[in-house]
Amino acid sequence: MTHSQTRAAQSVAEVVERMRAIKDRLDPRDGVACFNRMYLRVTELVGERLVAGYFHDHDFVERLDVVFANLSFDALGAAEAGRPVNQAWQPLFEARDDRVVWPVQFAFAGMNAHLAHDLPLAVVTTCIERRTTPDTPPVHADYLKVNELLAQAEAEVRASFEAEIIRVGTRAAEPLEHIVASFSIARARDGAWATIQTLWHQRNLRPLFDATLTAVTTSTALAGRMLVTPVLPPVEQPDGSA
Repeated sequence: MTHSQTRAAQSVAEVVERMRAIKDRLDPRDGVACFNRMYLRVTELVGERLVAGYFHDHDFVERLDVVFANLSFDALGAAEAGRPVNQAWQPLFEARDDRVVWPVQFAFAGMNAHLAHDLPLAVVTTCIERRTTPDTPPVHADYLKVNELLAQAEAEVRASFEAEIIRVGTRAAEPLEHIVASFSIARARDGAWATIQTLWHQRNLRPLFDATLTAVTTSTALAGRMLVTPVLPPVEQPDGSA
């Protein structure tokens, strides 16, 4: 990785640039690439809305987006440097080369790790930096606005998945459909907000903060392993990709 890829991103534009670079250099069948494609779509939507004045607190959302993205870049950087990857991210990175796992499974496993584990840390960090709190308006209102963009990206991924699954056959695809249906970005974001509230109140009580984060990390990893359970080989596209 180059120096520009190892240092923390400083703007949403730089986050998008880095995600596009990841997209270009990874095999499209790579599990991390599948997650990155979905996350890139969300980040592009956030960037467009920032320019359009969609959020109440432009500066807060922009900083949160950057802090949040850097946590996923940290996970990828650790993996590529041969260092241990955070437990919440391990299911995705350990399964990334499994060609029996569908792209949608990888995408949701990555979003599961990023939303359940990384998002609470990013919100707490951004609130501390900007001398505000999760309960101070309009932090939660803007949080909900981002939910709408995530829902749009999730709908696009699910629509693509449903189109592909028709080619497989309903009965053969049932186990896979159950796995995919078990994940919801809305539920993940709701759970993350509850974690944010807890971590915020524990931020100066390090033993409690660490205990809560450990529990969240463990549960996130368990959900991730379920999401990447290989049950049915993806349909090969004409270009050889899944």
